[in-house]
Amino acid sequence: MSYSKLDKITLQEIPKISDPDGRGNLSVIEKDILPYEIKRVYYLYDVPSDSNRGGHAHIELQQFLIALSGSFDVVLDDGISKRTITLNRPNKGLLIPNGIWRELDNFSAGAVCLALVSDVYKEKDYIRDLEDFYSFKRT
Repeated sequence: MSYSKLDKITLQEIPKISDPDGRGNLSVIEKDILPYEIKRVYYLYDVPSDSNRGGHAHIELQQFLIALSGSFDVVLDDGISKRTITLNRPNKGLLIPNGIWRELDNFSAGAVCLALVSDVYKEKDYIRDLEDFYSFKRT
């Protein structure tokens, strides 16, 4: 039986503070939630439902994805197996470690994906071809 890195990837709770007067919720991400210092923040929005995003892996970078609004699927591939996780709650996030291929698809209308990232943009950290990714995983 092969060990898959995907077995350890799960949705993580983000602390949620509910207003006792029914005025909504507040979620907070502080430094103890993530295993890295946030160096970049970006968000995806207005993604057509028939489009996908991602389609790459990172050599070193880690990222934490949150569906701030709506929903979308994250398809993960560690070179051994694949797994799909649906993000649809703003108080749950998905920590994607390095060395994992990811694709985001099935965006609902109005979906917003927030990414909290462990490093600034560095093109050399990206693996953008799936066959190159599989070769990388074999080495």
